[in-house]
Amino acid sequence: MPAVRSEGADHHLLKTVVALRSALESLYLAFNADRVVTDPIWIVHRYERSDDREVVAFIAAALAFGRVQSVLNSINGMLQVMGSSPAAFVRGFEPARDRGKFDHLVHRWTKGVDMAALVWVMHQMIREGGSIEGFFAAGLPPDAVDVAEGLQSFSTRALALDQKSVYGRAKPKPGVAYFFSRPSSGGACKRLNLFLRWVVRSDQVDLGVWTRVRPGQLIVPLDTHVIRVAQCLRLTRLKSPGWRMAADITRSLRELDPLDPVRFDFAICHLGMMNACGFGKKQGESQCPLKGCCHP
Repeated sequence: MPAVRSEGADHHLLKTVVALRSALESLYLAFNADRVVTDPIWIVHRYERSDDREVVAFIAAALAFGRVQSVLNSINGMLQVMGSSPAAFVRGFEPARDRGKFDHLVHRWTKGVDMAALVWVMHQMIREGGSIEGFFAAGLPPDAVDVAEGLQSFSTRALALDQKSVYGRAKPKPGVAYFFSRPSSGGACKRLNLFLRWVVRSDQVDLGVWTRVRPGQLIVPLDTHVIRVAQCLRLTRLKSPGWRMAADITRSLRELDPLDPVRFDFAICHLGMMNACGFGKKQGESQCPLKGCCHP
């Protein structure tokens, strides 16, 4: 960015930011409604207790990869095993007695034993921290700008917990480790960031059951749909998906809403899923509700 800019350039930049904020605000309002689109988050909304919502949100986000219907089927399959109170099931989980209850389930490369291992890891996190939130917050510095350091600590400590009680001598690849990505790997940690959005933010979509992480610390859950729309809106100039791109898009969104930068994520993601964004397509911006702000 040049050291000195003309008054006209500053005025144009301000108009661009205002127009983008207004367009995204309208998009947010259109999507911030109960079950306006198919999404795993609505499964979490079935539960009233905060402890159940925390557990179900973690399971739902952990399995949020692949086709939407397959994701929903797998989440419901796990919850059917866990009964009316998933949090109580997790707290009472005994590997020797309960690990086989998920054997009939499979989600892409994730097997039933991996789902049992996930429940066992959650059991240990709750036993140690009082809740998943408590376990996470133990690794998040109070003055942290974002959740990067907290996520790094969370996944590192989670994977250090006992797994042998479920796996025995087996060495699964990737096994339960797939659910605990780390920013240091360079990956976007999409599913963990999705979980954090669900439990930290509060509106008609997100649940707001956590109080020890601020919405302003969240990082956008990066997937192909978010990438396509974000590039179209020039929220990032980066080309390679990963943690750096997720943080870069979040920095751009933070300029629009410093206290709650990822509140636009749900709408942006589903806009991409609906193929309304014309980035890289012949249709251009003709079908996009953000027409005028995008650069297809």
